[in-house]
Amino acid sequence: MSASAPLLQVRDLHHHYPLPRTRLLGPRPMLPVLHGVDFSITTGRSLGVVGESGSGKSTLARIAMALETPASGSVQLLGRDLHRLAPGALRAARRDFQMVFQDPYGSLDPRQTVQRIVTEPLRALGRPTRAEAAARAAEVLAQVGLRPGDAHKYPHEFSGGQRQRIAIARALITRPRLIVADEPVSALDVSVQAQVLNLLAELQEEHGVTYLLISHDLAVVSHLCDEVLVLQGGRVVERGAPRELFAHPQHPYTQSLVAAVPRLVV
Repeated sequence: MSASAPLLQVRDLHHHYPLPRTRLLGPRPMLPVLHGVDFSITTGRSLGVVGESGSGKSTLARIAMALETPASGSVQLLGRDLHRLAPGALRAARRDFQMVFQDPYGSLDPRQTVQRIVTEPLRALGRPTRAEAAARAAEVLAQVGLRPGDAHKYPHEFSGGQRQRIAIARALITRPRLIVADEPVSALDVSVQAQVLNLLAELQEEHGVTYLLISHDLAVVSHLCDEVLVLQGGRVVERGAPRELFAHPQHPYTQSLVAAVPRLVV
C-alpha cells in the first residue's frame, strides 16, 4: 500500500435493522440506518462523525470495527475488506484496529485486575508469556500516564478519567494503526474530558495513531479532528475541516447543530 493510500476506506455503506412483523405471515419491515456512507482516513489523521441520537453514528462505528456486517458496501483497512475476511484472518487483523467505548466503567470487567484487562487483546491474538504480558502492560500504562503499581489494582479503585485511560491503554496494547472511539469522553466531567482529549492528541503526535471519533459534542470533534462528517438520518449531509464547517455551516441540519451548542451567559 502506498504512503498516500487511505488507511481506512469506507465505500457506499448501507445498513438496516429488522422491525417486528405487523402481520403474522407478512415480511418483516426494515428500519434503514445508513444510506451510502463514504469516507476515508489517511494514517495519522483524525475523522470525526457528528450527529444527533439516532443518526447512525454508533452503527457506523460497530461496522467499522467489524462487529456488525453491513447490508452492502465495504470497509477496507490497509486494503483488506474486513467483512470478507475469514474469521481467523479477521481475528489477526484486529491487531491493527481497536476500540474505545463510551462508558469507562461498563467496558472494564470489575473482577479483573488492570493488567488482565489491558492485556486481553494480546491474549485474544496469541499466547504471550506472563513476562511479555506484564512488560507490555507496564509500557501502555506509562503511555497513558498511569503508574506501574496500578497494574495490580481493580477498576473500582480509579476515577472515571483514570478508567478511560485504562480503556485507552487496552486499545493501545496491540500497537494498532486505527482506534475507533465511540463517545469516549461523554460520560466524564468536563475537566476530565479535556485531560483525556489531550492524552489522545499526544498519543497521535508521538505514535501516529489514526482516530475515527464518534461524538455528538462539536467541541470535542473540533479539538481532536482534522475533518468532520455530519450524519443526518444515516446520510452524510456535510463534511470539511471542523473550524470552517462549524464557523460557516452550509446545510440546515449542520446549522441547527451549531445553533444548539450551549453558550455561556455572563
